[in-house]
Parts: sequence; C-alpha cells; structure tokens
Amino acid sequence: MQKVEVQLGERSYTISISDNFQGLAAELANCRQVVIISNPTVAPLYLQSVQQLFVGCTTQHFLLPDGEAYKTLSSFEQVMEFLLQQRMSRDVLLVALGGGVIGDLTGFVAACYQRGVPFLQIPTTLLSQVDSSVGGKTAVNHPLGKNMIGAFKQPAQVLINTAVLSTLPAREFAAGMAEVIKYALIADAEFFSWLEQKQQLIQQQHAATLAEMIRYCCQMKADIVSRDETEQGERALLNLGHTFGHAIEAYLGYGEWLHGEAVAVGMVMAAELALSRGDLQAAELARINALLLAFSLPVKPPAGMHIRDFMPYMKTDKKVKNGSMRFVLPTAFGATAVVDNVTETELFRVFADGNN
Repeated sequence: MQKVEVQLGERSYTISISDNFQGLAAELANCRQVVIISNPTVAPLYLQSVQQLFVGCTTQHFLLPDGEAYKTLSSFEQVMEFLLQQRMSRDVLLVALGGGVIGDLTGFVAACYQRGVPFLQIPTTLLSQVDSSVGGKTAVNHPLGKNMIGAFKQPAQVLINTAVLSTLPAREFAAGMAEVIKYALIADAEFFSWLEQKQQLIQQQHAATLAEMIRYCCQMKADIVSRDETEQGERALLNLGHTFGHAIEAYLGYGEWLHGEAVAVGMVMAAELALSRGDLQAAELARINALLLAFSLPVKPPAGMHIRDFMPYMKTDKKVKNGSMRFVLPTAFGATAVVDNVTETELFRVFADGNN
C-alpha cells in the first residue's frame, strides 16, 4: 500500500494505491447509501468486487454507455433522474468506477445533487489513475468545447488498484502514458529520463514499476493542486498539450481519438512552437517524439486537420483570458510556463497547412 495526501484543509483526502481491492477496503470511511456509477465494459469485470468493499451498506449501481461521446448533459440528467427516483438523500456516497469519463461525470453529479454529496474515485484506466481522478475537476462536454460545463468538486478518497490495468486495452494504456509523459515535460527532466530507461518494464506492466510511476504522478499533481486548487496560476501547467488536444477531440467528434492520443499530439505541437521560439532544442523535440512513438502514440494531427481548423476551438478554450489565447509551452526541457503572447500569425507560420 502506498499513499499520497492531497492537502486542502477540510477538503483534504488520501490517494491509496494497492494491487488489489481487498487492500483498499480498509481505507474506506463511514458506510452509508452507496450508488456505484460505471459502464458495461468495466462493470462485468469489477462491479462485484467493489460492491464487496461496502459490506453493510445499501448498494445500488447505475450504468452509462462507454465512451467519451456519452460525457454529456444528457448522461448527467440520466444519473440525476436515477438518484431522484431512488429517493437518495444527502447521505448518499457516489462511487465512480471507471475511467475519466465516468469519474468526471460522477464528480459533476456529486457537485450538483442536492447542492453537493460526497463521492469516491475508483479509477480503472491508467489515464484516470495518474491524472483525472485527482484534483477535483469535474465536467461534461459540449459540441462547442470539451469540459466547458462543470465544477470543482474534490473526491472524498481515491482508491487505485493497479491490477486492473492488466485488462486495459493496449490503446487505452498508451493513452494514459501520454499524461504520464506530460508530467515529466512540465517540471522534471529526470523523470523523463527515467521513463526512457524504464519503457520496456512499463510496456510489460511490471507491477513495482507501474506503482512507482503512478505514485510519482499522483504526488506531483497532489502538490500542485494543494497550492492552486482552482487553477488560478500554477495548476494551468497541467494543461500542457490540452489546448491543441481538446481542439482535435472537438473537431473529430468526441470519441474518435482517445483523450491521451489528442494530448500527445498537443504536446508535440506545443514543443514545436517552443522550438520555433528558441526555448527547446531540436534534439529535445526528437526525444519527445521518440518516447511518444515508443508507446504507440500519434505525434501528428489527424489527416486533413490544419491549423485553421484548430482556431475556433482554441479561441473558446478555458485558458482564454481577456480575449487572448494562452498556451502552456515548454520554456526548457522539463520546464513550462503559461504564455499569452502567441499570435495567430505565429501559429500559421509554425503550423503552415501541409507542414504540420
């Protein structure tokens, strides 16, 4: 058992990392009414095991269809209607059993149902274990923008069972690695080197290596969230690759590319922009491309998508301030900053149609 503390005063909570559900059971707090939100892909594998964690509780479950395409206000309304039909009180504990879609949507429901009820994150994808389950960002998508409707709602706990990754499709595992690599590029060149050295063990899902990698990412995010919970400053750095990446997801229609795949391309585009500004070396950009490709992640935008297609989505990105686009860009290898002086002319010059 490994633990990471997210220090937020009265909203502080623990991230517990184990290789089985039984070890996580001891971490649970008071029992109450429990509603587990999951999907038809995850539930047959883990619903029964998770239900057994809540011995003595009244436990129900609600399944949503699987995929980013269902992270919508319609799905939000369906869960709300279920809770109301079952006459759930403010004592209910919602449990998000699934990846980032289930976690984000369940958290948003928890923020809104009867003006706020507690929820628990049990992430089942690598991406959700290292990133989306931690920090309290909850949201649903809209055709005009990803995660534009939501709230900050911290979980009561995060319970991570690394063993569930053995059933994760290879493409989903790779998508999670994009977020892992993101942490290295944000603030730790040594961690990037560690990933390069350990890539074979990671691909083999060596248990100790995975646990160390996941704990490191959770600790980094916990530290940043503790200092900047609502993204007034430093936390925005966690959006490296996301401005370009969210545009790809929205342009294609949510679900065509996985979130991590879009973020991978977004990081490369951010690095290319940094290279053009003299903040990165060509050899460092090559290392970024090589590590992403080692985990079978894309490094180029979708065929036929040009910089002019990115612009409408980037202009409505959450980081836009006073009408100006802001980007998270590397300022050195393993260091980043929020930059607000990138012009459309510069973007078109760096990512000229046909040269991206």
